[in-house]
Formats: sequence, structure tokens, C-alpha cells
Amino acid sequence: MEDLVKHTLKRQLRRLATQRPFQVVAASAAALVIASSTGALLSTADDAPATQQASAAVAELRSDTVASRGQERTTPSASGSPSTSAPSSSASPAAKKAADPDLTRKPEPPKPPASKILDYDYQAQTTYFYCGPAATRNALSAAGVDRSQDDLAAQLGTTEMGTNSAEDTTRVLNAVVKGNPYRTRMFPNAPSPAQMDQLQADVVNAITDGRGVVANIVGDATDTNGGWHSFSGGHYIAVVGYRDNGRTVKIADSANPALPSYWITTIDLANWMTSRGYSA
Repeated sequence: MEDLVKHTLKRQLRRLATQRPFQVVAASAAALVIASSTGALLSTADDAPATQQASAAVAELRSDTVASRGQERTTPSASGSPSTSAPSSSASPAAKKAADPDLTRKPEPPKPPASKILDYDYQAQTTYFYCGPAATRNALSAAGVDRSQDDLAAQLGTTEMGTNSAEDTTRVLNAVVKGNPYRTRMFPNAPSPAQMDQLQADVVNAITDGRGVVANIVGDATDTNGGWHSFSGGHYIAVVGYRDNGRTVKIADSANPALPSYWITTIDLANWMTSRGYSA
């Protein structure tokens, strides 16, 4: 009878073991109940051995069940790869950027050259009050734009009293050059060191970009060769180059064709524009 009970017990437990994982617990519980009953039936013969044998059968079956479940989890898929995907050895571009901060940094723009002179076409002013149109025209020629002084005078609103301010030169320059790159900076008072630094940066950026700068000056200034330039009523000039990283600038001056250009320090140019301004 003991063999019959063991055989029945194993068959019943193996049937329960084919159920889903969460039913294994129930199968184990049922096995214990059957084992207890078996032990009671066999108590007259040999209580301890029967119970121990039933418990051993349960342990053996649970071990087989766990092993079979483990084999199911590691069974290769139809494609030949394990059903549980392994982490990729190659990280995505986004993950690489997150791991390496250097990859998220934008490349720095190239530094401007220490000196540069634009290839411009000089022209002296055709009338005594055409300095504004002439300076604007000389600056535009560096960008390959050809406009007559008369056309520019009409756009600037130039009269025998001259051209009003750097606001006008900025407006006309942006109307001709693509992208509206020009900005006006005014010096209502004597320029501060910060404003002088800004002028230097603006000149370097514009010249590097291939654009001439137009400055509205008034009063006196001395160039780097000791030449004296005086415009008590105001005047417009074009800045067409720089050297020493912008500390010195090249002026294209339409007032005197005998002296079409000269160099002046950026500090002197800034002071020369006091109460006026520039387009860069």
C-alpha cells in the first residue's frame, strides 16, 4: 500500500506542477495535506518513515518544478537570441553626451585675426555736405555693394545741412546689406572704458564679417602719424580695417582725396565720436 500511495502522490503533484508559478504554492500545500493523510493511513505500520518519504517526494517535485521554470526563462527565442534582451554594449548618442559633458559643449567660433583690412573702393565726397553718403558708400563697397552717392543721399535724407545721425546710416546700411547686421551705438557723453571696449569689439566683428563701419565724428583728432584732423561742424568717416586686435583702426576719409586713409587708435576714435555715434 505504501508504494501505491507514493505513486499516487507523485502523479498528483506532477499534474499540479504543470500549472502557472503562482499555483506551485497551492500544489505544495496540497502535497502536504496528502502527505499528512498518507502518514495517518500508514501510522499503524510505520509513522515516521511514511511521513518522511512523502515530504521527500514533495521536496523532489518542487526542485524539479523550479528547475523546469528556470529552463523556460532561459529558452532561446525563435531568432536564436535569449528571450530576455541583454543591455546593448554601444550607448546611444544621447547617452554618450550625458556621460561626457565635453560632447554637449558647442564648438567655440574661431578667433578673429589680429589684423585685417577690407578690400574696399574709395571715393571722395562729391559735394561738401555729402560726407554721410560718401562714408556709407565706401563702407558698402567693402561688401561688394555699389551705390551712388546721390542714391544714398536720397535714402539718408541728406541736405546741405548734412546727414542727421548714425541712426540714419544704420537704417540705410541695413536696407542694403542682407540680414540687418548693423546696430547703432551712441555716445551722448564722453565714452567710458566699457564703451571703448565695445567699440573695439564691434569694429573687429564687423571687419571680420566683411563689413565696413560708419562713424559720425565731431571736433579734432590726431592720427598715429601725427596728422591732425578737424571737423568742428561734424563729419562722417568709414572704418575699413584694424590691427593689433582692434586697438588701432584704418579710416577711409572722403573729405580729402589727397589723404584718403590714415590710422587712429580706437580710444581716440571713441572720443572723436562724443555726442555722436556709429553704425557697426
